[in-house]
Amino acid sequence: MNSPIITQLFANLSFDRSAERAVYLQLSDALLSLIRSNQLHSGQKLPGSRELAALLKINRITAAKAYEELQMQGWLESSIGRGTFISAHVADHPPETLKATTSTSSKIAGFIFHPRDYPTSILEKPIPGLHLDDGYPDPKLSPLKEFYRAYRNQLTRSGLYPKFGNYGNPAGPYPYRQAIAEYLNATRGLKTTAENILSVRGTLMGINLICNALISPGDIVVSEIPGWRRAEHNFKHAGAKWIGVPVDEHGLMVDELRKICRKQKVRMVYVTPHHQYPTTVSLRIDRRLELLRLANEYGFIIFEDDYDFDFHFKHRPLLPLASADENGMVIYCGSFSKTFSPAFRMGYLVASENVIEHLAKVRILLDRQGDHVLDNAMADLLNDGTIQRYLRKTLPIYQQRRDILCDLLGNELKEAVKFTIPEGGMSIWTTFDKSINLEELAKKAYQRGLHLPDGKAHQYANYNANGIRLGFASSPAEDLAKSIEIIKKLIL
Repeated sequence: MNSPIITQLFANLSFDRSAERAVYLQLSDALLSLIRSNQLHSGQKLPGSRELAALLKINRITAAKAYEELQMQGWLESSIGRGTFISAHVADHPPETLKATTSTSSKIAGFIFHPRDYPTSILEKPIPGLHLDDGYPDPKLSPLKEFYRAYRNQLTRSGLYPKFGNYGNPAGPYPYRQAIAEYLNATRGLKTTAENILSVRGTLMGINLICNALISPGDIVVSEIPGWRRAEHNFKHAGAKWIGVPVDEHGLMVDELRKICRKQKVRMVYVTPHHQYPTTVSLRIDRRLELLRLANEYGFIIFEDDYDFDFHFKHRPLLPLASADENGMVIYCGSFSKTFSPAFRMGYLVASENVIEHLAKVRILLDRQGDHVLDNAMADLLNDGTIQRYLRKTLPIYQQRRDILCDLLGNELKEAVKFTIPEGGMSIWTTFDKSINLEELAKKAYQRGLHLPDGKAHQYANYNANGIRLGFASSPAEDLAKSIEIIKKLIL
């Protein structure tokens, strides 16, 4: 043995023979730790594998394999007749610069970065059995079996190499884009082809892609107040100057937008005209036409987020802005998160062909091409009518649940809340009496097994209606009744 110090270092090593990690790898990890902590130095000779095995009471082959592992990684070097040494290429560090032996690198990075005030995940804690969510579909009603079959068929049909042997079009697979184009033309009055469609993993990715491809630092982006905070944070992350325009009972106040356009060059307006998020109101027809006219006059992009067009109860819904766009000013975005399930990240952007070509090139930098197998499975469900039948089946169910929740709010909570019965969508915008602290209400409700939004996402410097979205679509009647009963006990 080379020295008593090395003997002591090695004698302190121990191994867990019941662990899944092999003993020789545990030994190599221990040796590497000694090297990194500067307890073993560059050029220092190590005991031979026979000596090491005897000291540690392990098989000589195990000791040899540990040395071999570290040699392959470049930490050790050996010479026939001379022995095994710490590599000369391993730099020694002065003891005074060494950090504490307990590493924090898994929690705290060693480099500097500047965190921003991004919204936190809504799934920081488990969702309990009862929930009045942001407005999500009921997965029990979704055609999951049909989707599973369509996905499985993609993996078993012929022509595997064209589908799986190479990268595909970053805009998405042609069958999906063609199916989306035909679906949108039939249901929303659009005039599109596959070349006008780009597949994205949901609306949020669509917004992020637009910010990457079309928004430059300093550009002015306008959206609604109250609005969708995740969209707003994307605009700010892109370096844009964000301006909020108020919403009233008829949607975005377009007159206020006109005032902004007369003073500043607006690059993009983000709007949710069908069911405004979060208030669920629809943008009135005269404002829709004026918004399109302003886009043509001032040259700004309209990003139309149509997140729940398929669910409208009172009458045939107003067609999207994109259906009346004759000058290519609108980028239309939709998603299957609200019609199918938030777990499946499938959506689309619709725009002029040259815009789609540009977005596809930028998309390569972000996601390369998305999930073509998933997209093609959805295309099959669109082409065989599964999605259309599913929507027809669920529409009356969701309307019934809306009516039940509205009755419960009106009869049980009475003067404590105000709301307007939405014409569509999956949630009810509900404002609570100012004396009710929504954040505290959400905490107490969670303790009683009810998930409830806390309202923080809808608060602005000059706006706080003390309101939240109460989603009804994902809950059967009995759960809605239990949920309102919990709220009633907490606030009345």
